[in-house]
Amino acid sequence: MKKVAIVMPAHNEAKRIGETLGNYLHYFSQLKSSDILDFEIIVVLNACIDNTREVVEQFMCDELIILKYKQGGKGFAVIEGFKDALTRDNDYIGFVDADNATPPNAFYGLVKHINGYDGVIADRWDKRSKVNYERNVMRQLMSRVFNSIVRILFLLNYRDTQCGAKLFSRDLIGKIYYKLGSSQWSFDVDLLFYARRENARIKSIPTEWYDKKGSHINMKKTPARMFFSVIRLRLVHSPFEFLARLHGKLPEKMKASYWFG
Repeated sequence: MKKVAIVMPAHNEAKRIGETLGNYLHYFSQLKSSDILDFEIIVVLNACIDNTREVVEQFMCDELIILKYKQGGKGFAVIEGFKDALTRDNDYIGFVDADNATPPNAFYGLVKHINGYDGVIADRWDKRSKVNYERNVMRQLMSRVFNSIVRILFLLNYRDTQCGAKLFSRDLIGKIYYKLGSSQWSFDVDLLFYARRENARIKSIPTEWYDKKGSHINMKKTPARMFFSVIRLRLVHSPFEFLARLHGKLPEKMKASYWFG
């Protein structure tokens, strides 16, 4: 029986992660009891100042692992989850958002399609996907524009690099996790870029995704942060890497905060 590690980064998710954990533990426990798939869920608490930890600990069981860090950021949290998952016998390692936007059956869809591939990512723009974007047209537009920029700068042939549901083989994660940057906005792009450098076979599949209340995205600041974050990443992966490194050495008051979104 194959085993999957599901990394779930959580920053101040007390109001949403309880439902997510309840759904995921119930769904995957049924698969495990039927000898279909073994699993573990690694919740990475990063810079939480609410009671996310207390909510998560209510679900404590053999399949749940909790990591706690004072440092924040989705990229940092996922990388730490990857490191932890690699210390055990997991065949597949992936991650999903803590807000239950991707239901457990949709994540299991990634597992079912990974045979023969090094990774599978959810594609919300596939015509076969079941997606609810009704409440936030601006987020939908921002996602479309960001993806167009990514495709131009990195030549990544994926319509949706930012969906928070991705799964990879243990072998691929072991080859690239230590190279990844921890930026919140360009982490997924960095991951897929390094996967391409390894000649990894990554498949996009239709998914099921629901826009959720309580998003941490600031619609006034986020677009600029996403744009400059991906520009900086492009510089890092170019002969002009020194420009990105030089920026990191500038005094804090001279830096544009969105470069580190």
